[in-house]
Amino acid sequence: MNDQWYMQRALDLAATMNGQTTPNPMVGAVIVKDGSIIGTGAHMRAGEDHAEVHALKMAADRAAGATMYVSLEPCHHHGRTGPCTEKIRAAGIARVVVATKDLNGRGIESLRDANINVDVGVLEDQAVKLNEAFFHYMQTGKPFVTVKTASTLNGEMTTPKQVSKWITGEAARQEVHELRHMHDAILVGVGTVLEDDPALTTRLEVEGRHPLRLVLDRSLRTPMDAQLITDGEAPTWIFTEVSREDPKATQLEKNGVKIISMPTVTPNAVLKELGHAEIQTVLLEGGKKMIDAFIAEHEVQRYISYIGPKLFSKNGAVDLEVEDVRMVGEDVKVTVTNKRGDK
Repeated sequence: MNDQWYMQRALDLAATMNGQTTPNPMVGAVIVKDGSIIGTGAHMRAGEDHAEVHALKMAADRAAGATMYVSLEPCHHHGRTGPCTEKIRAAGIARVVVATKDLNGRGIESLRDANINVDVGVLEDQAVKLNEAFFHYMQTGKPFVTVKTASTLNGEMTTPKQVSKWITGEAARQEVHELRHMHDAILVGVGTVLEDDPALTTRLEVEGRHPLRLVLDRSLRTPMDAQLITDGEAPTWIFTEVSREDPKATQLEKNGVKIISMPTVTPNAVLKELGHAEIQTVLLEGGKKMIDAFIAEHEVQRYISYIGPKLFSKNGAVDLEVEDVRMVGEDVKVTVTNKRGDK
């Protein structure tokens, strides 16, 4: 086994905590001695032990003289937990292999000052990609925004009244719930609330985390009986240009909704407010007008688009069968036909 192999194990451990560690990064650690893994760990959530500490506890007295692989530079500050660098030194770790540096970290310097051999940059690209939302948040003070859309082959994002409300199939809808689980918050415009009355919760076979529910509603049109107001499944925040002293705003707050009033509700202003609240990732689900506003202000970092094999028109829907999907240069080519039996 080599450094890359052990670091990959650390990265895999870190990735299992996707969506649970905000505002902290995902971190995994592996301790190796005489060619055997003697300790592993992952940071599970803010305020709890870091990955290095979990691994050191597993290794116990065997840690002396061992090598630690960690996916992010060990912390050297006193935050919710003590510095990992002090625990690494106290355990007698002889060598530390770090995938990537922390933007504001001094852990590598501290370990080297303690005469611990430190190597940096093993699987660095993978480590940076894993925590791209954390690094974006640290650099900008704003959440990493992912836009999720679902559309038909002719670009329709809403369904006609006379057909099923679903554009995509069950597997894609299940994956969207997994996406919600991995994000701190989910954001929609009031138009989506009025049209669909969504719950915006995570519905998985295993227990999933419900994200914070956010609504952009300049005129405070959100109905008092909307699901995300009444179901109590997750916190709901509404960004509005209406005063908090407004009677409806007061009533919504009595029902447990957080009203955030600002002079102008813009993507940038909303994201700054969320950054102050240590919200690191946002899944933006619609509608089109709001998505366009975020794109126009260059506030989207990732796009995920699901395309259902259907066509919608004023006369209803046509279900299609996918023959082929392939890349043609930088473009995606999708070939479909009418389902057998359809004319």
